[in-house]
Amino acid sequence: MTKEDIEPNTAGTEPAMPDWLLPNRAYDVLKWLALIVLPAIATLVQTLGPVWGWTWADPAATTINAVALTIGVVIGASTLKAYATKH
Repeated sequence: MTKEDIEPNTAGTEPAMPDWLLPNRAYDVLKWLALIVLPAIATLVQTLGPVWGWTWADPAATTINAVALTIGVVIGASTLKAYATKH
């Protein structure tokens, strides 16, 4: 194999970065999870935990909320990047 077979001829070209970090469908699903589903599950776990004697309810609810927050930060960053490229 020669060097030309291994490395594509892209001298002087830069790969184009998309205007967004997430595709629209992924953004919509993650937003739904972060804003509605995960907080609802965390509240359910934390509410039912004492009733059913779940000793793990508080740590589980905190973990679920942390995941929701992380997803929110990722989709927020995607929104800011898309907004910045349009203006």
